[in-house]
Amino acid sequence: MQFDPNNKIVHLCASGMELEGKGESEEASRLFLQAWNEATNDLERLIAAHYVARQQKSITDKLRWDETALQLALGINDNSANAAYPSLYLNIAKCHEDLGDIESASKNYELALSYCDRLSDDGYGKMIKGGILNGIERLKLLKR
Repeated sequence: MQFDPNNKIVHLCASGMELEGKGESEEASRLFLQAWNEATNDLERLIAAHYVARQQKSITDKLRWDETALQLALGINDNSANAAYPSLYLNIAKCHEDLGDIESASKNYELALSYCDRLSDDGYGKMIKGGILNGIERLKLLKR
């Protein structure tokens, strides 16, 4: 997904990511929530929700935010949001896996995989695809 570095919401989320990297998760969480509260359109809300989800303490809260981000992405009809599908479905699948809902996890890992053609062929794209494939493999082992 392409981000406009001059966009206020993108800037808030980037600053939050820097704080995450420094171990300052409470301050990062505050910036992500500020981004959510100040977002003015669905693309900005999608970006903010994706980052708010990262800071949730419970899996069910993380799942709720990830599902919010996905619903926003599904409602945006352009490539800027479509490129987020693999990551969003991966995050949702992992939440279901962690909650022990293997059927929903499997469905979402497969959905994530079906959108991998939208990933760029860079480190980020490879990381997301690797996460999807690892999730599918973990579930195969669980089903045995």
